[in-house]
Amino acid sequence: MLDVTVIEDPAAAAASLDPMRAQLLAELAAGPASATMLAGKVGLPRQKVNYHLKALERHGLVELAGERRKGNVTERLMRATAASYVISPLALASVQPDPDRFRDQLSARWLLALGARLVRDVGSLITGAAKARKRLATYALDGEVRFASAADRAAFIEELTAGVSALIRKYDAPHAEGGRSHRIVVAVHPTVKPQADEPQVDHPQVTEPEAPELPQ
Repeated sequence: MLDVTVIEDPAAAAASLDPMRAQLLAELAAGPASATMLAGKVGLPRQKVNYHLKALERHGLVELAGERRKGNVTERLMRATAASYVISPLALASVQPDPDRFRDQLSARWLLALGARLVRDVGSLITGAAKARKRLATYALDGEVRFASAADRAAFIEELTAGVSALIRKYDAPHAEGGRSHRIVVAVHPTVKPQADEPQVDHPQVTEPEAPELPQ
């Protein structure tokens, strides 16, 4: 079972978003189970559970883990294909965010569009690498810092911009024969608390993730 996989097909995305099918996926992520075993957990008749399982199997979200005899019946044991799923913006291709429409480094919505493109691109890379049976070389940096003041945050961003820009100028070789292009994404945003018990306006923090490697 994969730790996480990407859903790019609109029909598969719709299947995963159905509340009952999402619950079945969560149960099957914990371990293989038959329709009979699942029926008692989700409160549905076995036939209806089978109906949902077939839909999930058709979209590659669950797979056959084995079979077992129970009396005169052969039960199919199903398992989730991943522990968790991410829906790619490709599932809504005609309305997916496009960060190239506008560029505003201080816009949260532009950051969201960049994040959506990151999910789309890395998802496509994972899918392609799996089909080609190749490893995918990627790198990500995730950290957190608490700024004492808004001025410190602004200074941090200024230094970060200067440092990354200097590295790009140093290593960028647009005309290198056999070179490979990479996309770099650096994001700064307030940390989201598990429980939003108070706003985080006065003391924003930072996560700095994701520098994915693009196709070969």
